[in-house]
Amino acid sequence: MNLAVKTSDERINDILLGPLERPVLRWLCERMPPWVTPDILTAIGLLGGVITAAAYWLCIIDRNFLWLSDIGLAVNWFGDSLDGNIARYRRSERFQYGYFIDHTVDTLTQTLICAGLGLSHYIRFPYALLVLVGYLQLGILTYVDTAVTGTFKISYGKIGPTEIRFIIVAVNLIFYFVPNPTLRLPFLQIALFDVIALSFAAAFFTYFIVFTLIRAAALDHLDHPTAKV
Repeated sequence: MNLAVKTSDERINDILLGPLERPVLRWLCERMPPWVTPDILTAIGLLGGVITAAAYWLCIIDRNFLWLSDIGLAVNWFGDSLDGNIARYRRSERFQYGYFIDHTVDTLTQTLICAGLGLSHYIRFPYALLVLVGYLQLGILTYVDTAVTGTFKISYGKIGPTEIRFIIVAVNLIFYFVPNPTLRLPFLQIALFDVIALSFAAAFFTYFIVFTLIRAAALDHLDHPTAKV
């Protein structure tokens, strides 16, 4: 979900798919029945995460459950993207409550999805957890940066939660149609899909480190200690 933060002077969601997503969300907000509240939409988003996680787990029985995981991601997008937007559209934002529920439910959803992926036969559980840790680090980076700068930035390099969902759908297609051979390296034997997972984890960790160093340098320049007299 995408809710404004009370302590934030500016909210940045400059995503690649924004020009397509924003009109769709506006259209949905205009037509959503009054009884559909942001809390209901938040619950729908969480349900989508549960569906995705369960579908990944069930892939050990039949790989066609990957299509169900895509449906779960669509349900998650619907609830997660619309709850904050409909609150703003109706001018019924609850900043502290919304911010708290937003990020706690998002964290639970992300954990469920990565755990479900790790329980499938596509990616080993430790590698799925590395992806989760890397993604959660980016979330922590967002929250800390908001507290320090007053800017709530939920997109990095044109990539936000919506783009991540599309990337997961693309990875699901790879899982479905591409074999998963074991790569025999001089120092390691690892499956192709595990390499994909580690690549995502490495990208998350790298962005976290680079952004942290850049922000720390900028803050060091702006925030000098006051000399004692």
